[in-house]
Amino acid sequence: MIQSTIGEVMTGDVVTASETMSSAAVTRLLDRYGISGLPVIDHDDKVLGVVSASDLVRERAARQAQAPDEPVRESPARELMSTPAVTVHPEQRVSDAARLMERRGVERLPVVDEEDRLIGIVTRRDLLRVFLRGDDEIRRQVSEEIVSGELGLPPEAVTVSVRDGIVTLAGGAELRGAIARAGFAAWRLDGVVGVVHLVPSVTPEGVARPG
Repeated sequence: MIQSTIGEVMTGDVVTASETMSSAAVTRLLDRYGISGLPVIDHDDKVLGVVSASDLVRERAARQAQAPDEPVRESPARELMSTPAVTVHPEQRVSDAARLMERRGVERLPVVDEEDRLIGIVTRRDLLRVFLRGDDEIRRQVSEEIVSGELGLPPEAVTVSVRDGIVTLAGGAELRGAIARAGFAAWRLDGVVGVVHLVPSVTPEGVARPG
């Protein structure tokens, strides 16, 4: 596995609201499950929109601004939700979800199947857990899946070290091309923030020197 997919990190047990659920009922759901937003779905499990705690705060502030003699009315979820919902599919990459969240300014993405039915949800916290992978885990993946798996080299042929997400690849001059390919593949791994190649160059006389 080179890069995690949304289906591998999403939460499958999703707390949802119907479009007719009142703002008070939605607030109770958020409080009960300790979440900051949830999808609004129809009778066919298709996502209509997303209601967040911010939406509920705005609704509460508007109610408090009403004149004292005005009747109090609980807004249904369909009037509070952001729509259309920004959704993703389980086979998409985690990095795609991260860019989509940043571009659209959202904290969560409902995950839908090929028929646009809700099957899960992914949050910024889910993505953060992927990007904060440990150096040891990254080093193992580079050695086993790239050096040995993709390139077919013995593990000891390329020295792999990782510090703070920066992968360093070292080997003999004869492996310059292989190490370059390994470095390119390592850049695609979750949690990698940089790649360094330490390969000696070869002089015209055939003498190796530091690269």
